[in-house]
Amino acid sequence: MIGQKGVRGRAGAGLAAVLLAASLGLTACGGAAASDDGTFVVGHSEPDHLVPGNTTSSYSFDVLGGLFDNLMTLTEEGEPVPLAAASVDSDDQRIWTIKVKAGQKFHNGEPVTARSFADAWNNAAYGPNAYAANSYFAYIEGYDALNPEDENATPETKTLSGLDVVDAATLKVTLNDPFRQFPLLLTYPAFAPMPEAGLADLKAFEEHPIGNGPYMMSGNWERNRQIKLVPFPGYTGPRKPKNKGVTWKSYTGADTAYTDLRAGRIDVLQTIPAGKVPEAKRVLGDRFLAREMSTIDYLGFPLFDERFADPRLRRAISMVIDRQGINKAVYHGAYHPADSLLPPTIPGYRPGACGEPCTYDPAKAKKLFDEAGGFGGTLELYFSNSQPTYEQWMRIVANSIRDNLGVQDIRFREVPASEYFSMLRAREEKGPYRQNWEADYPSPQNYLENMWGSEGNRMGWKNEEFDELIAKGNRSADRAEAMKHYHAAEDIAIREMPMIPLWTWAGQGGRSERVGNVTITPFSTGLLAPEVTVE
Repeated sequence: MIGQKGVRGRAGAGLAAVLLAASLGLTACGGAAASDDGTFVVGHSEPDHLVPGNTTSSYSFDVLGGLFDNLMTLTEEGEPVPLAAASVDSDDQRIWTIKVKAGQKFHNGEPVTARSFADAWNNAAYGPNAYAANSYFAYIEGYDALNPEDENATPETKTLSGLDVVDAATLKVTLNDPFRQFPLLLTYPAFAPMPEAGLADLKAFEEHPIGNGPYMMSGNWERNRQIKLVPFPGYTGPRKPKNKGVTWKSYTGADTAYTDLRAGRIDVLQTIPAGKVPEAKRVLGDRFLAREMSTIDYLGFPLFDERFADPRLRRAISMVIDRQGINKAVYHGAYHPADSLLPPTIPGYRPGACGEPCTYDPAKAKKLFDEAGGFGGTLELYFSNSQPTYEQWMRIVANSIRDNLGVQDIRFREVPASEYFSMLRAREEKGPYRQNWEADYPSPQNYLENMWGSEGNRMGWKNEEFDELIAKGNRSADRAEAMKHYHAAEDIAIREMPMIPLWTWAGQGGRSERVGNVTITPFSTGLLAPEVTVE
């Protein structure tokens, strides 16, 4: 998530988060304070959208995860299990039959049916709507007809030919190709259902989403302030809240959010600023929430600029980045220097897969740099302003490039977080840029295809062999066979190094004394809000 999506969709479709900023770029904007009414307060950044198909932001997912039940969900271990679905089955990995559980209702009383999912997916996949998660639907037959190559052309249809509402409880989905990851894909928030009332008035729905999940809205979205959720009395699913509600309080400053956590004005903070972590461990004690994460930082190259065309230059820059040194200096040794394109939490991760290109070796780096012909002009480094740590490690990287490769003209481009990803989508960057990815679902395909696949990656990198290996992995019914193809594709991306893996995040959150049973997953499900208990 929080990264470029573009499976087979148009370049620039979707973010992770996303997308991108899986970091907490949190000054308080007012709003709720901790109370004694059985509810609790979580600090996070302001969402961008609350229509499920129109966001790939983890901050939006925080809220959407309580408002909606997808067909499938993930266990804490990352395995897909039915949620709103009674079953999701296929004999050939291409044609899937989905049975929707009976008796489910939206918060406005409308029944949840197979059509609720089909209509929502068609709305998100329709190109002219320009939804952020549009390309997640590229696996479904008929996607290209809704997204013509000429972005100014009007599609001849508004529905995916691969969606067939057989009856109120049955949805048949035909994919372009066999895709064994489909049940995992269905856990992603973009695949939530929508009621007829929501689709009829999307503007109103954005301010007051009507979901089918364990929580419903209490009032409208108070932009840049808070979003209040309370338990839905008509909920029949397995995630019945153990609390009386949750308020998602918006911040624009991470330090302020942490101060409010210490003062008891909020109850949960999923990401504590790196500079405050040593203090937080001491002050919070067992209320400091350490966890593994699936978020990994990268440094991408704009290969549409010929100065970055030589893989030796890209590998040279990778090899003058002292990942362990930066981890100690900036993240107090808590992060994990990357040795693969994947984080350790993802099945298929291979320790040491990156090898020499991810090993700090200035002498070899200089040799590669010279062989590539060096670098001419100004080297511009791009990052957003959502976390002070971004500038800190970018300055260390710049100093190393200057000292070891001899590039003296280096400039920093700190971009407002609200503009950063639109800039990358438009390919306006003129130099290496910070990128990250948080797992939408636990599969190497989710990282490799979305971040390096030819259709839509931000670097402008194209490699037919890589794409074909990913396609083979996607078609493989056997897990081991799929992993073999994904690993071969990863090896190509490491050899070419269009994007440098840097480090995997470590989860460093905290809770107040008022709440317990706080679980934060490394996936798009994030905080399991219904499980939180309030003293």
